[in-house]
Amino acid sequence: MRAGRRRFNVGRVATARDPATLRDALAEFLATAIFVFAAEGATLSLGKLYHDKGMVSGLVAVALAHALALAAAVASTVNISGGHVNPAVTFGALLGGHVCLVRSLVYWTAQLLGAVAAALLLRLATGGVHLPEYAPAAGVAGWQAAVLEAAMAFGLMYAYYATVVDQRRGHVGAMAPLAVGLLAGANVLACGPFDGAVMNPARAFAPAIVGSRRWANQWVYWAGPMLGAGLAGLVYEHLVINPAREEPAPDRGSRSG
Repeated sequence: MRAGRRRFNVGRVATARDPATLRDALAEFLATAIFVFAAEGATLSLGKLYHDKGMVSGLVAVALAHALALAAAVASTVNISGGHVNPAVTFGALLGGHVCLVRSLVYWTAQLLGAVAAALLLRLATGGVHLPEYAPAAGVAGWQAAVLEAAMAFGLMYAYYATVVDQRRGHVGAMAPLAVGLLAGANVLACGPFDGAVMNPARAFAPAIVGSRRWANQWVYWAGPMLGAGLAGLVYEHLVINPAREEPAPDRGSRSG
């Protein structure tokens, strides 16, 4: 049976007040808080233990913390809200037609609040230690950092689509959280020294709100991930899944109501 392509969907205003939407938003809030707490906490711990954060073992430790934390956060919410844990992933799902705009706005709010809550908790529990401020490294221009962020987010969203959204995933779906987490960790190893390898606008937003209050580089960590994830969503949905041949069925990444 042939089915039409998924399309951008604004949704209904009532969706924002629907109990199911609010339940899903709570799951996104908690999962994002869990991820940000572990990921940012690992960076703070490294700074506490070693003065030289740039050493190879430190980078590996931070990458491993990111991989495990993201895998756990996605696993805990993938069957509830779709396991986005990232405004950029929600944006990619929106452009791919798997969530409506109204639900996306609710998710974005929950994700940002979750990240801020985690940052506040870290600041309180560590005696006021400032969370790291993300900025391109010396010699790396803002646009170059944005390109790196877009490339990393593209890969992250592509992996998410392949293991969570695509109905042909089969048994690979059971490995979805691990696959997404491992790719995030690999991205930290590859690009962390250049721009921090944020990949998630909520992670850049929380330290700016709670600590530095500096916004000059925020565009890098919003424009890059959003562009990369959005492009991956469009590419996978319209070129890889090929809905002209396959009828989309309800899946764990879809929340279109």
